[in-house]
Amino acid sequence: MTVRDLRRFESSLDAAGVAATRVDAADVADALDRLVETPAVGVPLGIDGVSLDETVVDLPPTPRLLKTARTGVTPVAAGVVEHGTFVLRSDADGTEPVSLYPPTHVGVLRASDLHADFTAAFDRLDGTLAEGGSAILATGASATADMGELVHGVHGPRTVHAVIVEDR
Repeated sequence: MTVRDLRRFESSLDAAGVAATRVDAADVADALDRLVETPAVGVPLGIDGVSLDETVVDLPPTPRLLKTARTGVTPVAAGVVEHGTFVLRSDADGTEPVSLYPPTHVGVLRASDLHADFTAAFDRLDGTLAEGGSAILATGASATADMGELVHGVHGPRTVHAVIVEDR
């Protein structure tokens, strides 16, 4: 991923109403503690050298935590540069509900997990999806205009933030 692609992803996120923070792996915990509103719930991020253990984020997600959480923190399997889209895996850790139930979602991804378009992202995830896995595509906050006026947060988070971990 080039610096130009990273800037383009940030621009696409901005167009979707998503703020972005770039950090080194060593600074993820501090960034999350600044960004999340407590109570916060999360799932393991699966990024070497990055853990939620030293943050204000509670693990693992339980129904009680999901019901009371103001912020959900999840890993992002892939980012689609062209649209500022998160590809979130549905997994046993609870990534899907943690990304959908709290009013704020913070998605954490490595810069190396950015892909130019959906084709490139799906090519990378093809093995996982072909084996019966599934994924959610999330571009910005939840929104619907089913009943007329555009309303945010009806089917998911009202606010989304991206934390992009710059690879070492």
